Amino acid sequence: MGRTVSDRIAALDWPALLAELDEHGFAQTAPVLDAVERADLDRSFDAGRFRATIEMRRHRFGEGTYRYFDRPLPGVIDAARHALYPPLAELANGWAERLGEPQRYPAGLDAFLERCHRAGQERPTPLILRYTEGGHNALHQDIYGEVAFPLQAVTLISGLGDFAGGQFVLVEGRPRMPSRAHVIDLEPGAFLLFPTRHRPVQGTRGHYRAAMRHGVATVLAGERTTLGVIFHDAA
Repeated sequence: MGRTVSDRIAALDWPALLAELDEHGFAQTAPVLDAVERADLDRSFDAGRFRATIEMRRHRFGEGTYRYFDRPLPGVIDAARHALYPPLAELANGWAERLGEPQRYPAGLDAFLERCHRAGQERPTPLILRYTEGGHNALHQDIYGEVAFPLQAVTLISGLGDFAGGQFVLVEGRPRMPSRAHVIDLEPGAFLLFPTRHRPVQGTRGHYRAAMRHGVATVLAGERTTLGVIFHDAA
């Protein structure tokens, strides 16, 4: 693609993306990572530096394997994490204000990570996830300590022809109403932006917190690999 990952992310239509994220609870960017970068990330599943590997079946999280990258993070991941954070922090502050929450998020990721580290959350959280036929991920939230950023991102590393099924699932809980599910086809190299824990929704008495959980539908064939970008570090 020529330009750096940071430049590509900065060039996205952020007003439109944030408006969509605010209205619907999720938004998918145009493709950011190119085929070479995705191939490098895919190879890193077996050759990267990781601080932990989780077999999902053992913990009843689903069926598949995910690995948390260790420091230093791969350059592409670190660049994407730093570039995605500032516009999302702007929205996060708007959400906090609507919900009457006292916390505010600094404009830059490094300042936010310092807040995590002061709270004893020092382990990096970006992760690579791989599923084969029959793989899936139960609905969950990625909360790793007292400090949590309210938005996160995921991108498909695999190609569309590499697997079948395995759609991204986002479920929104609504007070006194049935939950609503969104089933989303990820685009290779594009980032899906979505809430970590909840989002503000306008009700008859002001804004309320709609709880959000996410997961992955069953992979019917092939191999599906994704990169998750979480902005808070873990305890």
